Amino acid sequence: MPFHTPFCPSLVPAVLLRRYKRFLADVRLADGSTAIAHCPNPGSMLGLATPGAKVWLQQNSNPRRKLRYGWCLLEHTDGHFTGIDTMAANRVLRAALPAGAVAELRGYNHIAAEVRYGRGSRVDFLLSGGAGPACYVEVKSVTLSRVGGRAEFPDSITARGTKHLHELAAMAGQGYRAVIFYLVQRTDTNRMALAADIDAAYARAFEAAQAAGVEALAYGCQISPLGINLGAALPFRP
Repeated sequence: MPFHTPFCPSLVPAVLLRRYKRFLADVRLADGSTAIAHCPNPGSMLGLATPGAKVWLQQNSNPRRKLRYGWCLLEHTDGHFTGIDTMAANRVLRAALPAGAVAELRGYNHIAAEVRYGRGSRVDFLLSGGAGPACYVEVKSVTLSRVGGRAEFPDSITARGTKHLHELAAMAGQGYRAVIFYLVQRTDTNRMALAADIDAAYARAFEAAQAAGVEALAYGCQISPLGINLGAALPFRP
């Protein structure tokens, strides 16, 4: 299967020894040596940082970076994968938008990233040049699953995420389209839900944003050590 967002350079397998200080992970490579890998995920990574788990790393090609490896994937014991890099969600959606892979976001001629809006925020994507109003899109990477088949967001309290919902609601109130896009970076889920028990304030802000006209979309991913593709739309249900 060709990947619109391939891993380049190719990933190498390793075993997770521990994740610590949020952005660091000790790993054992295939040759038995150990290394420190960058963990590009600021969340709690609940259920995803168990010592002994098989992980996939990408070797850094930038000589200015201090760490040789970056942690990209977790391979579960049942063969499913979870994407660790939260920014991969933006890259996957950016590759999918021009191809019209997201039905709800078709019909725009211009795609701009990291556009300033609201109160000191930057929207992930601003879509414009269509028949209707411009569309503000915030992207969230989803990696939590505590119930079989159900993806959840967030995995920790996220004041920044709550702020984004308020910003989107304000844009919807001004007559623009506003979309919160959840990209589920897990291959073992088939639905999406909010983790209100983890962050009640975020859940309240989500309800208020929807009432203000903010649209919520959830899509899955096709993931392997070769790359990541946008998957199918996922329903919101418990």
